[in-house]
Amino acid sequence: MQKNIEEINESMLEGRNSVTEALKAGRTIDKVFIASGDTDSTLRYIASLAKKAGAVVTYCDRRKLDTMSQTGQHQGVIAMAAARSYCSVKDILKNAEEKGEPPLVVICDEITDPHNLGAIIRTAVCAGAHGVIIPKRRNAGLTAVVSKASAGAVEYMPIARVSNLTSAIETLKENGVWVYGTAAEGASGLYETDLRGPVAIVIGSEGQGLGRLVSEACDFMVSIPMKGQINSLNASNAAAILLYETLRQRMQGTLKG
Repeated sequence: MQKNIEEINESMLEGRNSVTEALKAGRTIDKVFIASGDTDSTLRYIASLAKKAGAVVTYCDRRKLDTMSQTGQHQGVIAMAAARSYCSVKDILKNAEEKGEPPLVVICDEITDPHNLGAIIRTAVCAGAHGVIIPKRRNAGLTAVVSKASAGAVEYMPIARVSNLTSAIETLKENGVWVYGTAAEGASGLYETDLRGPVAIVIGSEGQGLGRLVSEACDFMVSIPMKGQINSLNASNAAAILLYETLRQRMQGTLKG
C-alpha cells in the first residue's frame, strides 16, 4: 500500500494556494477535485482556472477528498498534475510527416487503468508509433503512475488529450488516416488486414470494448485470432499485438502468409 501512496504523491497537489499557483504557472493538470457544496469565491476561481486550462473539474463529497488527501489539509481542493504536457492531434500528424513515415496512431477509448495506459504508451514507443490520443473523461491521464508504468516512455511519445474522440477520429480521416477498431467480431482478421498505410488503431476498455460512437466512426473492425478458452485480451496486450503486426508489415512490405 505504501508504494501506491508514494506514486500518488508525485502527481497530487493539495490546498488552494498550491493548486491555484500551479494552474497560474501553466503546469499541466489532468483533473481537479473540488468539494461539492462549497460555494466560496476561491474555489469558484480555481474551478474557472482549471476549466480554462483544459483540466477536468469534478465535484465530489468532501469525504472523498479526506480519503484521497495525504496531508490532511486539502482545503476542499485536490489536483492531479500530468507527468508531462499534452500535444494536439495535428502535432502527432506533423511528427509522422517530419519522419517521412505514414502515420501510426494509437487511440485509447476509456482505458481507465493507469498501468494499462502506461504499458500501451511503452509499446507504442517501441513499435515506432507517432502519437497516442486519449479522451479527457473516463480515461487515465498522464499521472506519475502512468509515467512509471511506461518505464519513462511518456517522455518520448506525443500524447494528445481530446474532449471528443469521434471528432479526433474525423480529423485523422480528413488527413488521410484509416481508422481500425478492435473487436472479437471484427469483419477483418488481423493477419489479413493491410496496415502499411496511414493507420490509427483504436483500443477499447477490457470490460466494455469500444464505445458505440467510436466504433461507428472506425473505417474497419479488426479481430485478433483466439484459440484458447478465453476470448479476450488485456487492453495493453491487444495494443501490442496490433502495433507489432503493423511494424512487421511496414518492415517487410507484405502481409503475413
